[in-house]
Amino acid sequence: MLVVDSKKDVISRSLQLIASRTAQEYNIRKNRKGAFWEDRYHATAVQTDKHLAKCLIYIDLNMVRAGVVKHPSEYGFSGYNEIQAPPKRYSIINRKILSKLLGIQDEALLQQAHLDWVEMELKNNSTRRDILWSESVAVGTESFVKDIHQQLDKRVKGRSIISHNGSLILKEPETAYSTLFDAKKSTLRHNNIYVFPVKYGNPML
Repeated sequence: MLVVDSKKDVISRSLQLIASRTAQEYNIRKNRKGAFWEDRYHATAVQTDKHLAKCLIYIDLNMVRAGVVKHPSEYGFSGYNEIQAPPKRYSIINRKILSKLLGIQDEALLQQAHLDWVEMELKNNSTRRDILWSESVAVGTESFVKDIHQQLDKRVKGRSIISHNGSLILKEPETAYSTLFDAKKSTLRHNNIYVFPVKYGNPML
């Protein structure tokens, strides 16, 4: 899920609401009790340039990577179709804002660029899991990542800056993650969140 987080706590509160409602509905439908979610959620700050484009395409290929479909267009509930075949009503992606963040002039150019990026990734068979998005707190240029590191360093120790696939990433300690509802231990709890400024450079690839 790709979110423009303009206010503090937007991501964590939204995920808690979604997870809670989903669990309640499932338990009622199946007449069961107890925990529903076992996995953990993870937030990564992404610089608004080529790194954002890479993140977007990585998300689009999630179902391809999982073996559910061969092309993201075949999966009904996808960001790919939101961009390539935007619905007339109830759209999820604000394509105007996305175009601006990617440094693209209009939505038509966004569609073409997005299509080219996806096809290139599929052609290169780049559908493997990447720690760039699964194990990092920040992805971007040196100045961006170091800024995030400085803001968060006093809150959680052990993060390291490493180079990976042409980007710098701020990597989370292996044992730092926590479950979605474990607010006391989570490195992403409300008092541990930094609102990342959108101030670094202009795209594009």
